[in-house]
Amino acid sequence: MAGKRRLDKNRVTLRKGESYRSDGRYSFRWCTRDGKRHYIYAKTLDELRRKEMELTVDQFDGIRTDKQHTTVNDVFELWCELKRGLKDNTFQNYKYMYNNFVRNSFGKLRVSNVKKSDVKKFYNTLADEKILQISTIDTVHNILHQVFALAVDDNYIRQNPTDEMLKELKKSHGFQVTKRKALTVPEQELFIQFLKTNAKYKHWYPVFATMLGTGMRVGEITGLRWCDLDFKENLIHVNHTLVYYNKGDNNGCSFAINSTKTPASFRTIPMLASVKEAFLMEKAYQEEVGLSCSAKVDGYTNFIFINRFGNTQHQGTLNKAIRRIIRDCNDAVLLKATDDNPVLLPPFSCHSLRHTFTTRLCEEGVNVKVIQDVLGHADFNTTMDIYTDVTNDLKQKEFSALDVKMVQ
Repeated sequence: MAGKRRLDKNRVTLRKGESYRSDGRYSFRWCTRDGKRHYIYAKTLDELRRKEMELTVDQFDGIRTDKQHTTVNDVFELWCELKRGLKDNTFQNYKYMYNNFVRNSFGKLRVSNVKKSDVKKFYNTLADEKILQISTIDTVHNILHQVFALAVDDNYIRQNPTDEMLKELKKSHGFQVTKRKALTVPEQELFIQFLKTNAKYKHWYPVFATMLGTGMRVGEITGLRWCDLDFKENLIHVNHTLVYYNKGDNNGCSFAINSTKTPASFRTIPMLASVKEAFLMEKAYQEEVGLSCSAKVDGYTNFIFINRFGNTQHQGTLNKAIRRIIRDCNDAVLLKATDDNPVLLPPFSCHSLRHTFTTRLCEEGVNVKVIQDVLGHADFNTTMDIYTDVTNDLKQKEFSALDVKMVQ
């Protein structure tokens, strides 16, 4: 004998698994292979049956229907458990960025409900309300793209909603990557001359002269040890980098030794005469004031560039020193200036000195592959982009000079 028909308030026959609730809503119950019951709800029967159809399609396509409440935060935690191959400082930075900008807002959304429009709205919020730099949003996007890729792989969703979203954001907001500025030859000469002759800042000359003469990254410079130098063959061996980062879980910030940024960064750099002179000046200065390295980081010690307490130098300290040098150098120039447009130091950072070194190599016509090797670029295109920018600037200057001569 057939079972009694179940009807809703409108006398419409309900299908198997469908129910009309006392609160006026509709529900549908189904079981997964493990025997667990699951429910979906809707305000109308038409809406419920649309959801049932979507559920059937998901089941047919292999999409997980037992994890409808899984949030972006849940998948991020899974991603953290599974992620391998990242340096600890990079991994901790990813967690810091996620916790600060994603977890308490976008992270609470259900993964299965996130649409491209949600991602776009979130990125617009970061850009327009949080006023974040595009480089910061880029990092957030990099994390989310990997998290949603995991969700796709584990059959929570069909497609990654973050695909192409950063590209769209850059177009809609007109974000442009700011090209790094190198010091011009006159600016570089002013900087070096000021350091050499100013008693207050003379002790900073060796570290900044080394940056200008090697193009090494700041972590490679601060992590450099005396044993990494070969004064006989005039070579510098770059085989590690010093990092300072928050280790998470309330462990605070501290220094650590990492492998070089990429395998290509593990390299040997010719030691220019000016760089060798800078190293010897640093050694003489430390002997004169009775300073020696007391720092030991992950078994590494005997660092070359140390502070007045014998500890390793910090990138933040070096950049602060540069800002003070710029201020006092420009003050000194303006006091003695006799023309209306004296050479002054522009705002710059430690990384600007790496870019300045690269620019000088390009201006001298050094082979691009040699530049790539010395700088430790893993991607040849990175070197070519700089080389192209520099050569274009040189062409512009040459033609500007020619233009002046042609009208005289």
